[in-house]
Amino acid sequence: MGVITLENEFAVAVAPAKLFKAYCLEIDTLLPKILPEHIKSSEIIEGNGGPGTIRKITFAEGKELSYAKQKIEAIDEENLTYSFSLIEANVWKDAVEKVTYEHKFVPTPEGGSICKRTSTYYIKGDA
Repeated sequence: MGVITLENEFAVAVAPAKLFKAYCLEIDTLLPKILPEHIKSSEIIEGNGGPGTIRKITFAEGKELSYAKQKIEAIDEENLTYSFSLIEANVWKDAVEKVTYEHKFVPTPEGGSICKRTSTYYIKGDA
């Protein structure tokens, strides 16, 4: 099993608390509205929205990726951090065990945010 870690960050002209709320706490209702041509639905299939919750995202018909399941790992509203693992997707087959995404939202002097994201890919066998 191999592990690949990528780090990136991007700036957004939205305050950190507002961005955190939308991206982390209200994503199930926002995703299909923001990306209707790509996302058919996003729903909690297990849990109450906190750590351990499983979310299923169903993509629009005709896409190679038809669904993905995410597991919320941690939510820290005070420090504006959020992590989840992509635990299942129809396109992975036997190559990827999971991908974990860790997010931290920090303020910019202009009143916006920088989202710092670390993505860790857990690869199966020799894939």
